[in-house]
Amino acid sequence: MKKIGVLTTGGDAPGMNAAIRAVVRTAIFYGCKIYGIEHGFKGLIENRFKEMNLSSVSGIINKGGTILQTLRCPEFHLKEKREIAYRNLINQGIEGIIVIGGDGSRKGAFLITEETKIPSVFIPASIDNDVYGTDLTIGFDTAVNTGIDAIDKIRDTASSHERIFIVEVMGREHGFLALEIGLTGGAEIILIPEFKKDYNLNKICSILQKGIKRGKDSSIIVMAEGFGFVKDWSEKIQKFTGLETRYTVLGYIQRGGKPTALSRKLGLVFGYEALVSLINLKKGQSKMVGIDNWKIKIMDMKKVIHKEKKIDKKLYDINKIFAL
Repeated sequence: MKKIGVLTTGGDAPGMNAAIRAVVRTAIFYGCKIYGIEHGFKGLIENRFKEMNLSSVSGIINKGGTILQTLRCPEFHLKEKREIAYRNLINQGIEGIIVIGGDGSRKGAFLITEETKIPSVFIPASIDNDVYGTDLTIGFDTAVNTGIDAIDKIRDTASSHERIFIVEVMGREHGFLALEIGLTGGAEIILIPEFKKDYNLNKICSILQKGIKRGKDSSIIVMAEGFGFVKDWSEKIQKFTGLETRYTVLGYIQRGGKPTALSRKLGLVFGYEALVSLINLKKGQSKMVGIDNWKIKIMDMKKVIHKEKKIDKKLYDINKIFAL
């Protein structure tokens, strides 16, 4: 395999640049030409290829975002658009491709191989950590630390004014990020889409009022965006309890910032393993890099592509004990 492509797709995640750096430098070490594809799958359709060298990835290991840039590309769902992308890959002489991104990106990588037989390797990079087959995704640890830092600051204000604060974090479909931030940030209540039935207004307010009665001067609720509308919940809680309630939406600050050491290391190791795996693949093979119990593993995409990662309910239940 002499010509390889690499792209980042979907939402950006801190540590993606470390993965790009590892892919590029490992490819060059093994005598391969490496082409960055800008703007993800859209760049495939628009033929946005650029050859990369050692200098292309200098000084990027500490930077958030992605130097290849990323766009969501609904057009890639259309067969006629994918055929354009495939012609571009073939015309560029690309023999294998590495896709860095979240769960939707994984499906795109698998589809490329299924329809063209061009080998692919997927690197999981998502602040949501919702990709089946890996304990951690690139960027998750950074997003968690960003959330904890915000909660620590908010708690100072909450205590000073004896307020209840609801902190909304990302997670439309899954609560992995909210659970980790809430657990390690000392939240009294964690609200996630997977367990909506666990908490109604009466139960939430009862927990908060019990805390106030035993002397708590503030309470923090961490809510995944997929649980509900944070403004509505804030107003309902204040009306029900009579306690001053405020909310903060962390939003896109969770995506940005310098990657933590763990996010960088995952990017570097995943990138290296992906490239080494790719150059040994045969036509029609598609793999995924992941980490299981702190050990790197390479998986056949057919075995993971249709499976959904489940939240750790034990951690979720443990937090209820800690929040007593």
